Amino acid sequence: MTRDKPAIRERVWKLLERRRVGRFPFPLAGRIPNFRGAEAAAARAATLPEWKRARRLKCNPDAPQRPLRLRALREGKIVFMAVPRLRTANCFLRLDPERLKGRLAEAATIAGAAKLGEPVAPDGLGRIDLIVAGSVAVTTVGARVGKGGGYSDLEFALAQAVGAVDERTPVLTTVHELQIVKERIPMTDHDVPLDLIVTPDRAIRTRRRRRKPAGIVWTKLSEEQRREIPALRALRSE
Repeated sequence: MTRDKPAIRERVWKLLERRRVGRFPFPLAGRIPNFRGAEAAAARAATLPEWKRARRLKCNPDAPQRPLRLRALREGKIVFMAVPRLRTANCFLRLDPERLKGRLAEAATIAGAAKLGEPVAPDGLGRIDLIVAGSVAVTTVGARVGKGGGYSDLEFALAQAVGAVDERTPVLTTVHELQIVKERIPMTDHDVPLDLIVTPDRAIRTRRRRRKPAGIVWTKLSEEQRREIPALRALRSE
C-alpha cells in the first residue's frame, strides 16, 4: 500500500505518542521524534564497520541523534552539522573534538554546536565518510520520510556538488522499531535513500532500490530556496 508522506508522518507521530515511546522535546509532531532507546540505538550503530571506519561525519541536529553526535566526538571523529535552513553562506558547522576539550557534551547539542562550531562553506567539508540522518518513518528498502522541509536531501545535494559525498557514501538513521513502516513510501529523484537503519534491537542493511541523487535537482527547488540559500546562489553563479 502506498500512502503520501504527510499521512505517514501523522500516523507515526500519533503511534509513538499512543505507545508512549516518545521523549522530550514534545510535541513529537512537526519534529524528528525523539524516542526511548535512542542511546541503545546509537551504541548499536557504533558497532557497525561503516561507523568504525568513519573519521568525518555529517549529522542532523535533532534530539534522537544527539547520542550519536556525542559518541562520535568522544571517539575523535569530526562532525559537521548544517546551519538551520542553510541560511548562511558558511552553512555547515565543523565540530572538531581536538578543539572542544571538555565541551563535547555541549557541542553535541543544537545550541552548543551553534556556539562552538566553526562555520564552513560546502567546499570546506572535505570528504565525508558517513551521513547520519534523522527520520520520522523508514522502510527496509531504504525509503525515508523526514519532517517535511526537504533540507536533509538538499544538504546531501550541496555536499555532492562539491565532491564531499557520492553514491558510495553510506547513509544511516536511528529510529524506534515503530518507525519502520510497511507502507510504500513514495520517493523522487532528489530523495536520499538509506543504507543502514538502526533501532535499539537490530541493525538493518536496506535493500534499497534507488541510487542516491547525482546532484542538485534545480527544477525541484522553489524560488524562495534559490533566493534565500546563499550556497545555492554561489553554485548557480559558478
